[in-house]
Amino acid sequence: MTTPGVMIIQSFRGKQFSSKVKLTTVPIIVGVTLCFIYDIRLNLLGTVFALSGVTITSFYQVLVNSKQAELQLNSMQLLFYQAPLSAFLLSLCIPLVEPQIVTTFTHHWTLTEVCFIIISSSTAVLVNLTTYWILGNTSPLTYNMVGHSKFVLIMIGGWYLYDKEMSQNQWLGICFTLCGVFLYTHVM
Repeated sequence: MTTPGVMIIQSFRGKQFSSKVKLTTVPIIVGVTLCFIYDIRLNLLGTVFALSGVTITSFYQVLVNSKQAELQLNSMQLLFYQAPLSAFLLSLCIPLVEPQIVTTFTHHWTLTEVCFIIISSSTAVLVNLTTYWILGNTSPLTYNMVGHSKFVLIMIGGWYLYDKEMSQNQWLGICFTLCGVFLYTHVM
């Protein structure tokens, strides 16, 4: 749901969206909502966290796009300056969310575990690079469209690889989302 958030924030910053672009977001919002509403249980605390996440993510995407343009940085330069600060801030959170942090240092790591850690870390670097590349060379809204495509792949992957049950409404949501992304790419 960051798509409407990004559009609202960018509108406050003077960005205008055509009616066609606005209309392409309708099937995406409907589709994503259909997929999630039948996949999760709603509660007040979860809703507060979700809305906070959407708000922060929307601001972050717009900020990265504007700062990258303002400072004339490419994706690798931005990642070089952002990664150490992110690592430091996240390291402060680790004791709060990983109470068994001590076992990390005393654990006897197998080759398989080390390989998966390296693969995961490398994937994270590639994701960050592509995030900054897309945000720097296109727009936060286009980045959201790529994110919706990834969301659809994850949903279908979960169904195919792990035999995850999906309702007809979720399949309908996937179709709506894909139609919206296709329409957006056609309009842009």
